[in-house]
Amino acid sequence: MLIKNCKVIYTDHIEEGSIVIRDGKIVQINPTLVNEDEVIDAKGLYLSPGFIDVHIHGAGGHDTMEGTYEALNNISKAIVKHGTTSFLATTMTTPIQEIKQAVYSVHDAMLRGTEGANILGVHLEGPFINPLMIGAQNPLYIQDPSVEIFENIVGPYISAIKSVTLAPEIEGADELIKFLRQHQIIASIGHSKATYTQAIHSINEGVSHITHLFNAMTGLHHRDGGVVGAAFNSHVTAETICDGVHIDYPVLRIALNQKSIDNMILISDAMMACCMPSGTYSLGGQNVVSENGAVRLKDGALAGSVLTLNQAIKNIYDHTDYELFEIVQMATYNPAKHARVDDRKGIIKEDFDADLVLFDENIQVQTVIVGGKVISLY
Repeated sequence: MLIKNCKVIYTDHIEEGSIVIRDGKIVQINPTLVNEDEVIDAKGLYLSPGFIDVHIHGAGGHDTMEGTYEALNNISKAIVKHGTTSFLATTMTTPIQEIKQAVYSVHDAMLRGTEGANILGVHLEGPFINPLMIGAQNPLYIQDPSVEIFENIVGPYISAIKSVTLAPEIEGADELIKFLRQHQIIASIGHSKATYTQAIHSINEGVSHITHLFNAMTGLHHRDGGVVGAAFNSHVTAETICDGVHIDYPVLRIALNQKSIDNMILISDAMMACCMPSGTYSLGGQNVVSENGAVRLKDGALAGSVLTLNQAIKNIYDHTDYELFEIVQMATYNPAKHARVDDRKGIIKEDFDADLVLFDENIQVQTVIVGGKVISLY
């Protein structure tokens, strides 16, 4: 397959060019001689690496916590239409048996493959969180951080776990953080009341990421920097929900200036109402209402989002002065590093997976390719 007449988005520039795909891989960039049976004339569209969402609960009317291959496959088919070619299926704080089933189903889907976006593994959000920063998680099923409970949850499928969100100030967190680090699983601060000192301590113990920066955590106060201050004053990466609801754009610009493009990841934190009409849905066993681009519990607390990553890119493009290639990096290469697949995904490079997106000036997706195969968007 040849894709020609496109504006290729690299990590440091955008350049007009063409690429050749064979056997699911990018085999040539700007070839001189080409004899391909299948040709896509991009007609000046942007060609980007496929977007990678490392924090998403659901979409298309389905949720990771359904614990079935069918649910995960439907999520993959819904989000691929918006340019997401890989994702980490994200769990909720629910009964342990339900989390165990969700982990198993993700492992099964990884082996079987999906019809849309690739599943790269599990982001375990909870149950090791602080009840005082519950967000839309269910307080009935919170657990204190524990290696024993973690091992019970993941069972023989620990290789599928890529990241764990936890509250480091809760007793038992240090031991779990060290265990996760030993198994090359990212420990991330989230749903936490940690002070600046507690957050920095956990970073020294092995925490390397911040879950949905600003949301469900202690903020930056002039007498205690909180989790946000620790994020700004350390090497950790951070993720943000750029829907204009979870974070105001001026605050987002401050965060980007503090952390730099290289250390920020765009996520959707989407739930089953994503790609669906407004209405009442479920998240972690709780009823939520999706309307006007936001999802909330009946008490008004935000409950995930209906954001897609192409819209997140456009939102930043419209509200900051960053170059498009810089913004795209936060939805491609940075999350590829987070999920430890940057040796084969996240950039346009020869011998890398042909997970690609063609989009227009408004970041509206026109064509998606996963593993070298064009995905139907209709």
